[in-house]
Amino acid sequence: MTEVERNKQFVRDFFAALSRGDARAMHDAYAEDGYCQTMGSTLISGKYNRTQVAQIGGQILGAFPNGIRFEIHHLTAEDDRVAVEAESFGEHISGRQYNNKYHFFVRLRDGKIVEFKEYMDTELVTEIICDGQRPAR
Repeated sequence: MTEVERNKQFVRDFFAALSRGDARAMHDAYAEDGYCQTMGSTLISGKYNRTQVAQIGGQILGAFPNGIRFEIHHLTAEDDRVAVEAESFGEHISGRQYNNKYHFFVRLRDGKIVEFKEYMDTELVTEIICDGQRPAR
């Protein structure tokens, strides 16, 4: 298996862990210096280190009592980078259906995430996950 194919499989496995709600696997997938950056200006936007990813990710996943499922539509990989087009499906704790579409950029080193960028419909995040609340300006 080539490095590119290993990286693609790693990303598939990572999204399977997200779909299982496995915060420990999320933490373990990141390198010591790895980070996740959620784009936009929502309450959950920002840059998070490995420990914060597990804490915040666990809280967000916990807001979906029946779980949230991620479906990968396309993976494109080159060298240490994987681009992912994906969609999520889940019922939020509020009872509302959450179906977002994403583009993720993942950069790996030695089988661990060093950079994870998340682009999605931020209005949907604000409406459902953040219950309409926006950051103070």
